[in-house]
Amino acid sequence: MHRVRQSRSSVVNVLIAEANEMNCQLVEAAFRPRRNRVTVVARAVASSHALTLVKEVQPDIVVVSAELQDGPLEGFRVLRELRELQSRTRAILLLGSRDPVFVIDAFRYGAHGVIFRDEPIETLSKCIHAVHEGQVWANSLHMGLLIEALCRATPLCLKDAHGIDLLSKREEDVVRLVAEGLSNKDVSAQLGLSEHTVRNYLFKVFDKLGVSSRVELVLYCLQARQKNPLDGRNDSDRKDTKRASPS
Repeated sequence: MHRVRQSRSSVVNVLIAEANEMNCQLVEAAFRPRRNRVTVVARAVASSHALTLVKEVQPDIVVVSAELQDGPLEGFRVLRELRELQSRTRAILLLGSRDPVFVIDAFRYGAHGVIFRDEPIETLSKCIHAVHEGQVWANSLHMGLLIEALCRATPLCLKDAHGIDLLSKREEDVVRLVAEGLSNKDVSAQLGLSEHTVRNYLFKVFDKLGVSSRVELVLYCLQARQKNPLDGRNDSDRKDTKRASPS
């Protein structure tokens, strides 16, 4: 599935960015001492720290979890900002879900490989060496998804962060739970809605905010929070300033 031509003398320097310190230590221990010619040179649990270490340490590879300490999809932020830095460091995204949406977004945001939490450390090692040698680590199913996504791709264009004001109260509730990392099923349970209704709300939200995926929606919310860290309005204020929710 993946062809890897490894040099026996090459040792790949890796930065691990995980959701907590224990996970970082477990991955580091798995590669000690230089197991499979991989050396963990730095660890981080937050997106900002990971990016700082990339600049300072300049590792060959960063293995970043989709979920970091500062948010359920912060790993995607690391991918995006790493690409904007034009760093020589290549990124591998560690996913807990095999949802095709997350796989596609991983590559869209700059990942050179995707690895899953239920795969053995030997697979991660092969992925690291393949990506280090300039290859893309993706199986045939993922490549098919990427080709399909490219055929229907539209440019990413986030509208002004104040677009959040266009949302109804119910749409805001859905967005808030999605931004916390909840699935459609969990959102439906929390709000007492059907999953079909939740999906319909998300389609309306995507259209209003100019985004096309859950990852883009979460990044949009983070952008909005950064621009408006203190929004003094409470829920009743929002209801007064918004249109009535659609029935």
